[in-house]
Amino acid sequence: MDRLPTKTITLNRKARHDYFVEESYEAGIELCGTEVKSLRNGSCNLKDSWCDIDHGELFIKQMHISPYEHGNLFNRDPYRPRKLLMHRREIHKLMGLVAQQGYTLIPLSLYFKGSRVKVQLGLCKGKKLHDKREDMAKKDAKREIERAMRDRQRG
Repeated sequence: MDRLPTKTITLNRKARHDYFVEESYEAGIELCGTEVKSLRNGSCNLKDSWCDIDHGELFIKQMHISPYEHGNLFNRDPYRPRKLLMHRREIHKLMGLVAQQGYTLIPLSLYFKGSRVKVQLGLCKGKKLHDKREDMAKKDAKREIERAMRDRQRG
């Protein structure tokens, strides 16, 4: 099986800072033509977006895709809810987890897989303030160790 080339459009860095990512899923996304052209230019923001399940369908909300410059009347609302494409059994599994165990569905990244646009969804639990501080302390310690090792190799 040959692999399709992937090209990352945007990442949601804030998601990994604010949430513990338990699992990740891939979903297609329903877009109109000018939105795809705008994504090819790289004008998209996932920062405050989340996913919601309505009547057995999965939607991404508050994802901003800038209007295409040459699109005129074909441009859509930049913040409109967009339908995500997954198998029904996967959506029902996610619906059960979100309802019972307090998980949230957060888009982690948006990318082209071949010519199609895909979304990587994360099944996430929120971090508390002390968890965020702990992660920042670990990151700082790792950075200090790398800096010390680099200086040691030079000198």
